[in-house]
Parts: sequence; structure tokens; C-alpha cells
Amino acid sequence: MSVFAPDPPQAAPPRLAISYAAVKRGMLWLLGASGGFALIEPSPYEFTFLLALFVFALTGIRFSQKLLPLAVLLLLYNIGGIFSLIPWMDEPDSVRFTAVSVYLMITAIFFAAIMADDAAGRLETLRRGYLFAAWCAAFAAILGYFNIAGLGSVFTLYGRASGTFKDANVLGPFLVLPIVYMLHYVLSGRVGLARGLVVISVPLLALFLTFSRGAWGNLVASALLMVGLTFLTAPNAASRARVVFLTLVAFVAMLAALAVTLSFDDIREVFEARASLVQTYDQGVTGRFGNQLRSIPMLLDTPNGLGPLRFRWHFFEDPHNVYINAFASYGWLGGAAWLGLMAATCYVGWRVVFRRSATQHHVIVLWSVLFVTILQGLQIDTDHWRHLYLMLGLIWGLAVLPEPRPPSRPRS
Repeated sequence: MSVFAPDPPQAAPPRLAISYAAVKRGMLWLLGASGGFALIEPSPYEFTFLLALFVFALTGIRFSQKLLPLAVLLLLYNIGGIFSLIPWMDEPDSVRFTAVSVYLMITAIFFAAIMADDAAGRLETLRRGYLFAAWCAAFAAILGYFNIAGLGSVFTLYGRASGTFKDANVLGPFLVLPIVYMLHYVLSGRVGLARGLVVISVPLLALFLTFSRGAWGNLVASALLMVGLTFLTAPNAASRARVVFLTLVAFVAMLAALAVTLSFDDIREVFEARASLVQTYDQGVTGRFGNQLRSIPMLLDTPNGLGPLRFRWHFFEDPHNVYINAFASYGWLGGAAWLGLMAATCYVGWRVVFRRSATQHHVIVLWSVLFVTILQGLQIDTDHWRHLYLMLGLIWGLAVLPEPRPPSRPRS
């Protein structure tokens, strides 16, 4: 061999290749992870959503025509809100309220549209990001409730854990979805029982310390519905037996945790006061329910509604009922559109939850929590809950996916 022979070609150094799919998943994780920080406005979630929307718009978003009912009903709802806003355009709070409604409409349509591609991967990414946000919010709530490092003034409100939210009644329902998700993963064998209970321990304690009756009821009802749907859709008798056994074990474990928590006198006193289904401010003609009843004749006489955030000017507090608030803040058009949207969502949700698919386990959890949250709207104003629009968009996006084809039988 000649000493002047050229050296063999060197292999090119490996290049770091990042696919569009990985970038999109990363944005979705960040979006889910930022959803638990709502102490400031605009919150990190708003900025992250705009960035995610930009990334997805650059790389392509497919909007199915089957999503038109969702988009049209949300659009009519917000058009009603804009009409209702017109007499109050000089009030910054009212303008901000309406703008937030429009923004949340866009988020729901976005989440529905992105399910057209890589649905299973994107759902899992969102779940993990949401769980991270729930842990951060819940950890802050626990630090605040026990006034660790003097954080009680930041992360509590009226003696109730609020964490990184402005209201304990919003933090509690926000934590329901990741808790129910992990419980479902335990029942379906995706996660071991011990690991699952450890993962939900912090969010579960924080949810309890919110002392939100609505959040407690939401969790119990969502978990029961999830267990029922998991049992009904289990593929065989062994899976159903595991669901029953692990449900009983998890129930006993949570009862034991509740007993330990209530052994602290301060916690038990607040729990006993909050555990009543009806509080003093709910009762009477001028109580919460009385105000709701008295508002109905007035709303029937005002096609344009009372105006955004104007219900409190007539009845000294917000309606605490999303359906009444829809007519009060969005007029007849918005109220009718909201009712139609919830009815249509119930129709598509109950249909898709029994469809066999690779994402059925996600659908079971999402629909269990969303359906109960729709019912909870009778007890609280849910129209500005970010996670409501997240679940709403995801359920619609999954519902309009093509049904999986059954495996073809081999020819004899």
C-alpha cells in the first residue's frame, strides 16, 4: 500500500435531529405544566398558549369539519357576550371578562383540532405536563395552609388552601383531573398501586385542604364514574376483578389517610364547618339559591343580559351557576348557545367513551371529569376555568376521529 494513499473518509459527526412531532409534544408539555400558575394575569399559561399556537400554526393544524358544531356554538356564545358588553365598554373589568371568554374559546378549538394527529402521544404529553402543574400548585397550597416559611398570606385565602390560584374553589376542581387519571392508571394496570397512591398524595391532600365542597363532590363523583366506565369497558373478567379489588384497596387507603388528617384539631374543625351541604349564605331569599331564583324573571325580560359581571350589581354577588351566568353575562343568544354546547358535548362524550380505540383510556378519564364538571356548573361559575376548555376541546377532538377499522378476517 502506498504511503501516499488518501486516508479513509471519516464518518460525519452525528447531527441532533429533532422532529416536528417532538417539538409539538414539548410545547404541549410546557402548556400543560404552565396551567397551574394563575396568581398573576396574564398568567404563564396565556403566553405559553400563544407560543404553542404559533408553533402548531407554522407546522400545520388540521381542522375537521366535524368540529364545526363546537366552533359555531362557542362563537355564538361569545357573540352574545360581545353584544352584552356594548353598554359597558367603558368598564375595564367587563372588557377583560369578555376578552378572556374569547381567548378560552380559541383554546378549546385548538385542543380539539390538534387531536387529528398523534392523538395518543399528545394526550400523554398533556397529562404529564398537567400532573407537573398539579404537583406545583398542590405543594404551594400545602406550604401555604401550614404557613411554612410564612407563605400562608400568599397561598391561602380565608383560611383555605388556594396555592397558585386566586380561589380555593378553582384550585380544588383543577386537581381532580390528575388524581382521577392516576387512579385510572392504577385500576387499568398501567401504574402500580403504591406508586399511584404516592403520586396522588400531594394533590389529594391539597384538594382536601381547599375545603371546597364543590371540589370534594367533583372528585368523588368523577372517580365513581371513572370506576364504573373502567369496569364496563374492561376487556375480560380478570380485568374487571382487578378493578373491583384495587378500587376497594384504594378506598380503604384514602379512608385511612382521611382519618389521619382529621386527627388534627384545626383541620377537623374547618372540615366539620364546611362539610354541610348547605351553608348559611346559601339559604333564604337573599342567599345564593334565592338570588338565582329571583334573577330568572329579570333575565327573561332582558334579551341582552345584564352585562358582563353585572349580576353582582343586582344581587350583591356572582350567580354561582354557570347557566344563569350565561344568560346574565352573554344574553339570550349566549345562554342558549351555552346550553346547546353542553347538550351537544354530552351527546358526543357518551358516544365516544364506549368506542374501542387506542385513546379510550384517556377518554374515560376526560369524560368522567368533564361530565361531572358540566353538572357542577349548577353550583359554581365554571365558564372561565381553563381546564374546562381543555377537556372540552380534547373530548370533541377525540370524538370526531375516524372510528378504528375492525381487523380483517383471514380468507379461508
